[in-house]
Amino acid sequence: MENTLTSIKHQWNNLKAENPKLRIRDAAKELGLSEAELVNIGEHNTLLNNNFKELLKETNTLGYVMALTRNDHGVHERKGIYTKVGFNAHIGLVVTPDIDLRLFMTHWHFGFAVNENDRLSLQFFDADGSAVHKIYLTDKSDTVAYERLVAKYRAEAQHQQLTIQATPPNTAEKPDHEIAINAFQEAWIALQDTHDFHGLLKEYELTRTQALRLAPDGYAQQIGLSALKQILTNASESSTPIMVFTGSAGCIQIHTGEIKKLVQTGPWFNVLDPEFNMHLREDGIDTIWLVKKPTTDGLVHSIEVYDNEGNTIVQFFGKRKPGIPESEDWRTLLNEVITLIA
Repeated sequence: MENTLTSIKHQWNNLKAENPKLRIRDAAKELGLSEAELVNIGEHNTLLNNNFKELLKETNTLGYVMALTRNDHGVHERKGIYTKVGFNAHIGLVVTPDIDLRLFMTHWHFGFAVNENDRLSLQFFDADGSAVHKIYLTDKSDTVAYERLVAKYRAEAQHQQLTIQATPPNTAEKPDHEIAINAFQEAWIALQDTHDFHGLLKEYELTRTQALRLAPDGYAQQIGLSALKQILTNASESSTPIMVFTGSAGCIQIHTGEIKKLVQTGPWFNVLDPEFNMHLREDGIDTIWLVKKPTTDGLVHSIEVYDNEGNTIVQFFGKRKPGIPESEDWRTLLNEVITLIA
């Protein structure tokens, strides 16, 4: 069946009638469509124009909101106010103690103002129709400012067919024997900043999980899910502040602070705090790694979680800032769970 707006609406309505509690992301997968296509046909939703940078600079007018960034197996929700939104070409930054984002605007293709049972949000999608970032209003938000933004950034043509592009496949790993492993390991040991790791992967044409497999001795080791959950439990019980990174193609969202309420719900392991929620789907996890990266401030330890395609689900660090050594509390916490970490 051709996926016209009418046929999409018909398929979506039939599926909702069969399963009214089905989440829109899961419904899209079941129908072989994208989430953006289902949002596009929402009767009370508004297609936005593509002036996303200018819109984001005005999101501070909304007041206290909830920022949501997710991938297939991890969801990151953080409440606060969007301030200090800035851009350098296609890279955006929102850096505050509550809303902390890295924005990759080449992946922002569609935007909508969504009214779902009177729950208002701004939702943004990649060229393949997958969500890159969402901003939900709370009971403390300014709905008048929201309506003003929607009116200002509303697309001229509504209810238009979206041109969805297929997701490019992940780059295939080069065989290990084609990698200059010794040079790569030496470059890893010589790292000066954690942000240089991406350049290292690019230089040696490595995927992240391949790099972890080929890491210098003692710089990356696999751990189990139970160890990860124990680390987070210990962080909660000891009030050790941590950093939690979750990303889509178009956004990395960061929480810095304590985590308190940990809850298991079926396959989901959750942090359910007043201002920060994390939902980690355990059956989507393939590998978990303890990783050490050298910096000018000393070693930085992270826990990195990957799916079976090598995509990053979530990363955990001790609370830190450039120029300040890693928290000894974080290292102690890791050492309590994993032996021989130092």
